[in-house]
Amino acid sequence: MASALATVSIAGATREKTARNLWWVIVLLGISVFINYLDRGSLSVAAPLLKDELGLSAARLGILLSAFFWTYTAFQLVAGWLADRFEVGWVMAGGFFIWSIATTVTGALHGFVLLLAARLLLGMGESVSFPACSKILARHFPEEKRGFANSVIVFGFATGPAFSMFLGGMAMASFGWRPFFVVVGLLSLAWLVPWVIWMPRGKVAEEHHDSSGRTQAILRQRSAWGTFAGLFCTNYLSYFLLTWMPFFLVRSQGFTMEQMAKIAGGCYLAAAVAALACGWLSDWLIVRGVSPTRVRKGFTSAGMALAALALIGCVSGGPALSVVMLVLATVGYGICCSNVWAITQTLAGPAAAGRWTGLQNFMGNFAGITAPAVTGFVVDLTGHFFWAFFITAVFSLLGALCWIFIVGPVEPVSWEPRRICEASAV
Repeated sequence: MASALATVSIAGATREKTARNLWWVIVLLGISVFINYLDRGSLSVAAPLLKDELGLSAARLGILLSAFFWTYTAFQLVAGWLADRFEVGWVMAGGFFIWSIATTVTGALHGFVLLLAARLLLGMGESVSFPACSKILARHFPEEKRGFANSVIVFGFATGPAFSMFLGGMAMASFGWRPFFVVVGLLSLAWLVPWVIWMPRGKVAEEHHDSSGRTQAILRQRSAWGTFAGLFCTNYLSYFLLTWMPFFLVRSQGFTMEQMAKIAGGCYLAAAVAALACGWLSDWLIVRGVSPTRVRKGFTSAGMALAALALIGCVSGGPALSVVMLVLATVGYGICCSNVWAITQTLAGPAAAGRWTGLQNFMGNFAGITAPAVTGFVVDLTGHFFWAFFITAVFSLLGALCWIFIVGPVEPVSWEPRRICEASAV
């Protein structure tokens, strides 16, 4: 009897330690996504300085800003397969190393072509981030804890742009844009040390399945196409703001670089707080009996609808109104994103979370190619931002409709006859 009690006690202590370790993993994932979005967004902060230094047109600048997404999008399919097939912690570490090196060398490069190449390398490295995060959360976190866990990651990718636009904008105004890239890239490599120590190790026992079979099974799901379309619309809003908000505030609204840094940074901080609060609230509602379908789809659709309305307000008045509306638009984005990936992780389950996320990010990140370039061409053609904001508002409204009507019930898809054994949840 004493031996049995001792065994139970040891097992309980082990589970408690494992749970604590996993929450440290979530913190590290949130930090990694913070660095991810800091790195990808810094070029848009530097855009006014870069445009003058290289003598770029708005259209050519738009191509440079969108180049990251060419490889980021293309490599999502590879990243999803890697996250499902190999030890996900090392997949994450490899991608992180590549994107940190790409950021570092950007600050030392001169000329449009070399900067374009660095952005392509950055996109390749960062492609592993969301498939790896989704794989870890789907494997180790139950439904009622995924909202907050995902919101920690959303907090990271909202505060990343906030940091790059606020402190990055201030630093670039004082020291130029090149030192910022070199310092950030080198310092971010330090993240790899705690990650190698704390990352989840080992693979869940599972039946190996061929990539094409699992991919075809995902593509047969109506909800998969709903998440693809919903993410495309959500990302159109995200990348429009990420790549063009600094330029809009400086060149269209007449703010200085310092003022732009404070405004844009404040917008993303507001989005981060909204995401964290809504992630916690969504889990609270599910624990108290509200269905995941109503909760997850409610937050995603309401956030996108709010953003659509706010975007029209951005170009309906003067600079003061545009600032207020930009804050509301980014808050709407934060509300939506608090539950986007929780929907995917529940639908896919541990068996297919990496590959579903890779496919979803592949489809959704065509918006990263489209939004920056389309905005540049529209601004060149019209001479103002009204139609660029209007187009983004339309996509935001379409996104709300996708999350409501195309995505079905938020419940695990059955992958019979192939099943996997889930690891014990937190």
